Amino acid sequence: MVFVLLACALLLTATTLLHYEALRSLNLGLPRLSIPDRPKLVLVIIVAFFAHAAEMVMYGGAYYGLIGWLDIGSLSGAGSSMLATCMYLSAETYTSLGFGDVTPVGPVRMLVGVEALNGLLLIGWSASFTYISMERFWSTSKNADQRPSSS
Repeated sequence: MVFVLLACALLLTATTLLHYEALRSLNLGLPRLSIPDRPKLVLVIIVAFFAHAAEMVMYGGAYYGLIGWLDIGSLSGAGSSMLATCMYLSAETYTSLGFGDVTPVGPVRMLVGVEALNGLLLIGWSASFTYISMERFWSTSKNADQRPSSS
């Protein structure tokens, strides 16, 4: 159980820092890019996607290490490839999709719960950042908000 709690703490810290740096880099870099404003929003989505994918891989690797190497729990319903099943469980849990076809057994269940909450928070953070970016870059022209009055 100590290894699972340590993995929870490390992954919460690592995924939050990774996400922070991804969004911070976007926040600092987007205004400097010499491309039109609307494609900057596509870049926001792409960077957020890859940040989330990296975070899911981190959790999947932790499942693989805890279950495959340290024998701390198991997965019921696991397919033929333990690594692929761990990555699938991570994606399913991080996004709160929850099909339930792969179920953790034993102490590793704690990490699954932490990942679900962490994924929810980080996805919300990305959604908030995307909204702010849309407010910043979505206009169809630089003077869209400065229309002459009709009086």
